[in-house]
Amino acid sequence: MDKELVIVLDFGGQYNQLVARRVRECNVYCEIYSYKTDLDKIKEMNPKGIVLTGGPNSCYEEGAPSYSRELFEMGIPVLGLCYGAQLMMHVLGGTVEKAPVREYGKTDVHVNTSSALFTDVSENTVCWMSHFDYISQAAPGFDICAHTSDCPIAAAENPGKKLYAIQFHPEVLHTKEGTKMLSNFVYHVCHCSGDWRMDSFVEHQIKAIREKVGKGRVLCALSGGVDSSVAAVLLSKAIGDQLTCVFVDQGLLRKNEGDEVEAVFGPEGDYDLNFIRVNAQERFYEKLAGVEEPEAKRKIIGEEFIRVFEQEAKKIGAVDFLVQGTIYPDVVESGLGGESAVIKSHHNVGGLPDYVDFKEIIEPLRDLFKDEVRKVGLELGIPEYLVFRQPFPGPGLGIRIIGEVNAEKVRIVQDADAIYREEIAKAGLDRELNQYFAALTNMRSVGVMGDERTYDYAVALRAVKTIDFMTAESADIPFDVLQTVMTRIINEVKGVNRVFYDLTSKPPGTIEFE
Repeated sequence: MDKELVIVLDFGGQYNQLVARRVRECNVYCEIYSYKTDLDKIKEMNPKGIVLTGGPNSCYEEGAPSYSRELFEMGIPVLGLCYGAQLMMHVLGGTVEKAPVREYGKTDVHVNTSSALFTDVSENTVCWMSHFDYISQAAPGFDICAHTSDCPIAAAENPGKKLYAIQFHPEVLHTKEGTKMLSNFVYHVCHCSGDWRMDSFVEHQIKAIREKVGKGRVLCALSGGVDSSVAAVLLSKAIGDQLTCVFVDQGLLRKNEGDEVEAVFGPEGDYDLNFIRVNAQERFYEKLAGVEEPEAKRKIIGEEFIRVFEQEAKKIGAVDFLVQGTIYPDVVESGLGGESAVIKSHHNVGGLPDYVDFKEIIEPLRDLFKDEVRKVGLELGIPEYLVFRQPFPGPGLGIRIIGEVNAEKVRIVQDADAIYREEIAKAGLDRELNQYFAALTNMRSVGVMGDERTYDYAVALRAVKTIDFMTAESADIPFDVLQTVMTRIINEVKGVNRVFYDLTSKPPGTIEFE
């Protein structure tokens, strides 16, 4: 799309994706690049604005990530955040040094509301600070426009040169009016019009897909998850029956999920997908028999998925294009955007079968964050219960069952999870929680039910609130809701006599159990 662009230059900050997401929430398109990106490439992109992220270094130390002074002399608005603010001051002649008092957490900040950055922001506002160093002297030409009791320069600006530096993190939700500040930057400083909208994205993508595919044939591995579902429907809208979708039900889905996916995307659904459902439950259970180690389970599930997919694809014959539900965080985490370390390599169909004769891969959602994918799903008319379904790991329930996986354990965790999700929805908490599910521990213990001794499994409930899924806090679910869930699971799910609630944050734990 020919759209306005704001770029984020990443200096190793943990919130790089969050900065880009917040800018996009202002309806302005934003991409992440490493601070090592050549200045000529930046000029070629012709961005409306540039945001410099935080980072773990001290800008005055030798070898610390930096950028040339020319970046600040191009006339393009620049907003420095935390490390980015310190770097701007350091490069332009200010002084940055170790702070006498470290600021961390929610902090009261006094701002100058006459600054373009703080238009309509409260004079005293709460912001999220996280820094060891501080700006002790602003660079020549800069005026101080925010301070705290311990930080004399919490923000500085040079409006004439469109340069702004703020010590705190406006991108995190803990900064009460952070979104307003970023909106002020993109609209009042960068003068963006806000042309990044999902309705126009859908319209453009349908046209682009039609032009690329022509009369070719397209194959899509449909998992039933949000990303692959939206990608499949987008392709269906564009090319109709030229698309074939293979849905592999490996027996590790949530309760009734296979039937729900088929009801929406199968022959009786509203989409022209040439839907093929492969019921491969027993095949997967056989492969997983006796396997307890989590990574081994992951590899077996991924490998077997590809083998099933290969067999079905061979029946279809040669295809021209292969669809993947890759989204923007996949690209960034694979090391293709930004400066943060490679978190994981992403292969949305687990690896590409060598025999498939395709011209190229189609990744229609490659530029989108998850919340944008959901908006596209709604634009396409996909039911809300599918669009807003919980994140689900690729190996499915295989990693929500501790130890060996078998049909009996799958039944237990499916039933317990269904009860949990039902009660969370009844309590009106389903949109407040970022991820919640039931897992089956490998622990069995003695219990008493109906005056009889039992020796059954314990189910663990998990619910977290998170901004970016890199860190997470256990959710504070009302005790009466947990009590209801516990009672129902023990009474209705055969084989369970205890229910735990997991209070662990991430770190030190992970969101999933394995």
